[in-house]
Amino acid sequence: MTGLVLAAGASVRLGEAKQLLPYRGRTLLDATLDLARSCAFDQLLVTLGGAAHLIRERVDLTGVQVVENAEFSTGCGSSVRAATQAVDPCADGLVLLLGDQPGVRAADVRRVAAATTPLAVCRYSDGLGHPFWFARDVLPQLRVLHGDKAVWKLLHSGRHPVTEIPVDGPVPIDVDTRADYRRLLSGEAR
Repeated sequence: MTGLVLAAGASVRLGEAKQLLPYRGRTLLDATLDLARSCAFDQLLVTLGGAAHLIRERVDLTGVQVVENAEFSTGCGSSVRAATQAVDPCADGLVLLLGDQPGVRAADVRRVAAATTPLAVCRYSDGLGHPFWFARDVLPQLRVLHGDKAVWKLLHSGRHPVTEIPVDGPVPIDVDTRADYRRLLSGEAR
């Protein structure tokens, strides 16, 4: 199984590279990559774009295969598209994580990855959220995604059965704004 951490965004709403924001003595992206490493994926990918050179200098990328996304400004669909080209051909599927969402729990990642349907998503107390699971037969569709909400469109397209994995608590904070970052630092990771 392959894990994919999306971290190519330009952090336009925040005004600086959110991947590098200080978090628990390291960076926000370090925290998410630590979570991803704890999931024991056979392959772990991370997409970089906007601040790739700074991230390479400041984030521990040990055990992670970096996929550079030159088209990062067109939305996360381009990152998913770029990364699927690097997925191990033997992988049974792909778990999609956000690089700015360190509050996801490894146990929930494993539960979503164990789904027997082609797609799976976490059902938190306040709605659907990452991580997502895409079985091997869905990967060709990920290779043609476009835009910022492309995986959500695929999820809601009705083309594939979807399992919603019940997860305790609210959707973990996804850091897009200063307010999100303050909430994360105040302990509201979930």
